Amino acid sequence: MLFHLGVLWRLNDASLLRTLDRVSSVSGGSLTAGALGASWAELEFDATGRSANFDDKVVGPLMRMATHTVDVWSILGGLLGPESVSRRVAATYRRLLFDRKTLQILPSDGEGPRFVFNATNVQSGALVRFSKPYIWDYRVGKVSEPNTELSEVVAASSAFPPILSPAVLRFGRHAFEPGSGDDLQRPPYTRRMVLSDGGVYDNLGLETAWKGFETVLVSDAGSQFKPVPRPSRFWGSHAVRVLAIIDNQVRSLRKRDVIDRYKSGVLRGAYWGIGTDIEDYNVPCLPCPRVRTQQLAEQATRLKRLPRSTCERLVNWGYAVCGAAMRAYVDPGIAPAQEFPFRSRGV
Repeated sequence: MLFHLGVLWRLNDASLLRTLDRVSSVSGGSLTAGALGASWAELEFDATGRSANFDDKVVGPLMRMATHTVDVWSILGGLLGPESVSRRVAATYRRLLFDRKTLQILPSDGEGPRFVFNATNVQSGALVRFSKPYIWDYRVGKVSEPNTELSEVVAASSAFPPILSPAVLRFGRHAFEPGSGDDLQRPPYTRRMVLSDGGVYDNLGLETAWKGFETVLVSDAGSQFKPVPRPSRFWGSHAVRVLAIIDNQVRSLRKRDVIDRYKSGVLRGAYWGIGTDIEDYNVPCLPCPRVRTQQLAEQATRLKRLPRSTCERLVNWGYAVCGAAMRAYVDPGIAPAQEFPFRSRGV
């Protein structure tokens, strides 16, 4: 969430935020995208295309969100109370970020980017896209102009398994457009969706972007895979480790695929990640010592309160590496950043 916040901050400072046509997100990135989408109508863009109140409308709410521990209390409440863990998470998102805003608060096409929040349908095995025009699983069908709350959508998109997953959404009898699904447009699929983190299906949120756009910017804050010198032989721990290896391989293939598309000229754009070495871009950049950025890349991905200093370092790192990647591969004319958003902190 915080790394991607730095990315959006850099795009805004470069007057590029308003030029985006689509914002596709999964997992923690959906919190950042949701905060941007929910406040889009309130952003005040000047003649250069930069929003002067981005700090107030987007940065402030997300930084406040980072001062709260969400997962522990949601898990305890879900285990001991009548509501599921995911519903407890959604309630916290509602209280801290989105209030009762629905998908219909997002900008329409032509007014701003189309925001797409991706989740994985555990029933169909397909990707579910949540946006202002529709909710759509190609196997189950389409719900047009949904009034689903942003808090519930983001909770589903960020329902990291196994603890925060699944998220369950229920639909009325006639919610789905007739004939809009492939082979599963029937109950129980059309009455209830059982969802997990969008990153389970597509960890970079690329499905909704790379088939229809020429320039694709990929920001990857996925946790870094760590070697284990003495893996457990207990079957439960061993199974978890094997699943982590499978997940890491899928992530690596997605990353390799998009970079190959850049190299072949099929796509234009840039990739940057939380584990990237900024020196690889070979452009003047803000000081980001590798040892410091590696510490940030190893930060546990949790909905847990972080020290203010760590929050600011994560934002600064996203800001710096986005700027370097954009200048190296998209637009060398972008003015180099002179300082970090949080000037006294660095990375």
